Amino acid sequence: MKMSMHIGNRLRGSLPKIGIRPIIDGRRGGIRESLEDVTMEMARSAAAFLTENLKHSNGLPVECVIADTCIGGVAEAAMAEEKFARAGVGLTISVTPSWCYPTETMDTHPSRPKAIWGFNGTERPGAVYLAAVLSAHNQKGLPAFSIYGRDVQDIGDTTITPDVQEKLLQFAKAGLAVATMQGKSYLSMGSVSMGIAGCIVDESFFQRYLGIRNEYVDMTEFVRRMGLGIYDQSEYEVALNWVKANCREGAEVNPEHLQRTEEQKAGDWETVVKMALIARDLMIGNPKLNEIGYGEEAFGHNAIAAGFQGQRAWTDYYPNGDFMEAILTSSFDWNGIREPFMLATENDTLNGVTMLFGHLLTNAAQIFADVRTYWSPDAVKRVTGHELEGRAANGIIHLINSGPAALDATGRQTIDGQPAMKPFWEITEQEAADCLEATKWSPAVDFFRGGGFSTDFTTRGGMPVTMARINLVAGLGPVLQLAEGYTVELPDDVHDKLDQRSNPTWPTTWFVPELTGEGLFKDVYTVMNNWGSNHAAVSYGHIGGELITLASMLRIPVSMHNVADDRVFRPSMWSAFGGMDPVGADFRACQTLGPLYR
Repeated sequence: MKMSMHIGNRLRGSLPKIGIRPIIDGRRGGIRESLEDVTMEMARSAAAFLTENLKHSNGLPVECVIADTCIGGVAEAAMAEEKFARAGVGLTISVTPSWCYPTETMDTHPSRPKAIWGFNGTERPGAVYLAAVLSAHNQKGLPAFSIYGRDVQDIGDTTITPDVQEKLLQFAKAGLAVATMQGKSYLSMGSVSMGIAGCIVDESFFQRYLGIRNEYVDMTEFVRRMGLGIYDQSEYEVALNWVKANCREGAEVNPEHLQRTEEQKAGDWETVVKMALIARDLMIGNPKLNEIGYGEEAFGHNAIAAGFQGQRAWTDYYPNGDFMEAILTSSFDWNGIREPFMLATENDTLNGVTMLFGHLLTNAAQIFADVRTYWSPDAVKRVTGHELEGRAANGIIHLINSGPAALDATGRQTIDGQPAMKPFWEITEQEAADCLEATKWSPAVDFFRGGGFSTDFTTRGGMPVTMARINLVAGLGPVLQLAEGYTVELPDDVHDKLDQRSNPTWPTTWFVPELTGEGLFKDVYTVMNNWGSNHAAVSYGHIGGELITLASMLRIPVSMHNVADDRVFRPSMWSAFGGMDPVGADFRACQTLGPLYR
């Protein structure tokens, strides 16, 4: 199977850049002159490091923009700001090896994420400026992240120490996520599914916290486009043939009187392939539609994320959205290997946003999952006779979506020989083929009365993953919860006995959180018992630190996490709200500052 690679920006609007602000002591007559080269070199080193180590989620390189001159006062700060505005800078990092004048040189943009790297040297210590300018940021209500190396370096040393590298990357990834979301859309295809509260679109949350606008289409738009042929007919033929060649049908579990005929199933495949094309075109547009006389439809909704209601208004009569959701959220399809789409099952907008967070931080596909069942060791032994061991010894959480999940979640991609979910540009043709081979498409179960095909696979064990969820709480607003842990595998017979109790035709991920032995991570049961919704998004890797950093930028407090203290990176202002009580400080800081966009 020959697969091409598609790298590029499919959304309207330029990609955000990182602005680098070299800050200098502006006093002439020997002081500024002695610092010009070393300060600008520090800026160049930061820019080079970031561009070498970062890519946008679409595979394009991240660009840095350095101010034309060192910034020694308000005039040069204004010049840099003008350059950044023209260039599309979405976040800034100010760097300095020396004392400078804080309020004259600081970044005062009201909503742009900002960090200051103060060089740890003794000749003209940047730490003094760092402390002073952070104080100014806090006094003015402009949160900034503090980056300061643990060990003293000699002035002129261009080495970026590992601890500084880590903070630069953590800040930049989260800041790019903030800037990338700004001005994009969330597209609701349909409305509320089965009374799930996360489906209710809270426009204030999207607009004030994320900078995302909301777009809506009724699911009858799918009927209209299928009926009038508003999709690329030639691509449809390619896609249908690809599906026939690569998508194997799985077990039929319906009673005989509810089973669909082979003719009906063939028609279902045609419908679900068209649905996938139409959902993608609704999100990002398709110039091919203009060629067949549908110029308005060709634009799409510039949706960085979307959701499909499906149940029940659609699925009682038409084939379900499982194939559409699974293949779009995967990193490949009939067109080749490409950036996955963030498409939420049941139009759970809050899980769609959480998926988007994970995608922008990891550049990889995300798992949409029901947080279905906690299996204690005793319950597993009672039902199967098997004694859980290894990482699973304290119990497991059954993550299982009601039909679809990204095929990347099979775990058939690898990093250093271990199961993984990778950025699409790192996925090989063989890995994509292996993900397809590991997946079966089973006829949808009886309560999907309109038919369709569900994604059936089991995630390989051994992947470090992070389960996360945004929840909205009355009187509080949005809160984030997350749990880092691992996927695990069970013996086939044990898996089958447990899986059969839910639905054997749906994708399963067995998840074990990392436990701390206290609080919300005292044991696996407590993690499950404190999860705030029936859904979660799962990212490859332990990205809890990055999620916490991103949440602080957006002023979203974190109610539950198991991230070590040394990986928690928030603006310096947070400690002023109670450094000895970091959870409470997070809530107080977010409440005081309010949402990022007013």
